[in-house]
Amino acid sequence: MREAPNLFDADEASARAIPGQKGRMPSYITDHRKRLRERFMRGGADAMPDYEMLELVLFRAIPRQDVKPLARRLLDRFGDFNGVISAPAMRLREQHGVGEAVVQELKIVEAAAQRLARARVMQRHVVSSWGQLIDYCHTTMAHRETEQFRVLYLDRKNVLIADEAQGEGTVDHVPVYPREVVKRALELNASALILVHNHPSGDPTPSKEDIAMTQQVEAAAHALSLTLHDHIIVGKSRELSFRSEGLL
Repeated sequence: MREAPNLFDADEASARAIPGQKGRMPSYITDHRKRLRERFMRGGADAMPDYEMLELVLFRAIPRQDVKPLARRLLDRFGDFNGVISAPAMRLREQHGVGEAVVQELKIVEAAAQRLARARVMQRHVVSSWGQLIDYCHTTMAHRETEQFRVLYLDRKNVLIADEAQGEGTVDHVPVYPREVVKRALELNASALILVHNHPSGDPTPSKEDIAMTQQVEAAAHALSLTLHDHIIVGKSRELSFRSEGLL
């Protein structure tokens, strides 16, 4: 499957013609794309299964061919819509029919989703927006193939003032330095923090190392009159709260 040479062509009409079609897209592709777009505008994402949502994204990257087979292959490989758009670019490129235009389009959608989710929690009171905070953590971390450790910093009113990645790791480990975590809190004039990291295995059950690290951060925070509100572990389909599990 060949891709359009320019990701930002205005629409299918400006793309390269299929040989034998005299510059026009086959009617079955045109009609199918029109129907999907109309159904999306009427009912939104809830009216469409994952493979059709993915088709809508792929339309721009592959203007003149049937993208349904590629959409289904990507879903078979990465599980669901979220898994596809969150997949590392290197993994995407390994799939038949995926070139730079497809990778760029998927990464644009991923970045837009993360930016929207982040905007819903930044400068918000974390208690009143807890559900959106969990959604944000899931959107940004659930489908990562390596562990990432993030710290959410809050002010005295428990308003989220900063969200920072503190470390990247392997599939089952990420280095965390408690002194650096609390040092950064002081630099931001934060009063509290929430730890967040993901488990690429999909199971958010904390390890002994997770528990020990959390205790070290809590001790360092307590020494500087900072509050550690929670440690959230993000899995593929659910999240675990240390506070809710009685581990804090």
